[in-house]
Amino acid sequence: MYKRLISLLFCSAVLTGCASNTAQQQSHGQMSNLLLAEPAPMSARSQMAIARYNQILAQANLKDEERAQLLQQRGMLYDSVGLAGLAQYDFNQAIQLKPDLAEAYNALGVHYTQQMEFIQAYEAFDATLDINPDYDFAFLNRGIALYYGGRPDLAVQDLSAFYAKDETDPYRALWSYLAASQIDPAAALKSLEKARNVLDNDNWATRMVDLYLDRVTENQLLSGLIQGVVSQQQLTDRLCEAYFYLGKYHAARGNRGVASNYFKLALSTNVFEYVEYRYARLELNLLREDANKEDSADIQAQ
Repeated sequence: MYKRLISLLFCSAVLTGCASNTAQQQSHGQMSNLLLAEPAPMSARSQMAIARYNQILAQANLKDEERAQLLQQRGMLYDSVGLAGLAQYDFNQAIQLKPDLAEAYNALGVHYTQQMEFIQAYEAFDATLDINPDYDFAFLNRGIALYYGGRPDLAVQDLSAFYAKDETDPYRALWSYLAASQIDPAAALKSLEKARNVLDNDNWATRMVDLYLDRVTENQLLSGLIQGVVSQQQLTDRLCEAYFYLGKYHAARGNRGVASNYFKLALSTNVFEYVEYRYARLELNLLREDANKEDSADIQAQ
């Protein structure tokens, strides 16, 4: 999943720069040995590319198809620097000019999912797959939309199809498990155990699957995050992912405070393109909704 994780403030011979290793005790003793991330810097190259696209789109005499492609590409750049509103505007404009632009529909669907506009998201991903049935990531993105939209049975179908394309990928295995666990947690765990047998052991994210299977502890996962890291950006990307899945891990166990902190840490990385960054804020909103519902129920019960 695809350009992941965060740069961090952690003292290491591997990386230059200082880091702090904080041990933040929670009520359940969670989040010890926490690695604090250094937010990813805004890409100067992406900003320059946006400026060039602005110039071309403003001055060049372009055919509709050419303009649509440029708008799509500029929208992706806007997304990469966190300018979601401008990105969404460009994707809409691109589709108006070229209604068969699968990439723009897919990108729009992700934005609608983040906004919890699930019907529009489903329609966008359906359009993507109608145009290009082999667009693999539309299965991932539609599966995630169905997962958050409360339709786990359909989510399992899409996420299982995406997982089947590469059964060595731990991220695919995790999303398939997350959807299936909404239907039958015990069966989902057994499927994840089976999936673990063919995962790529050289992929650090396989250790996150091991966490869900109780084969490693949270501290062991966090302690191993810097193994094989050769740059701050690589570490930042990695932490973005780790924070998100740790948030999901704790949310499933009812540790809302810990989960909330992890999702906030994922957002602090500024790895805007990652699936994990995109949905961390949605997760926070869902946690707040659950807390508000419980508060309302407590007030009514009094």
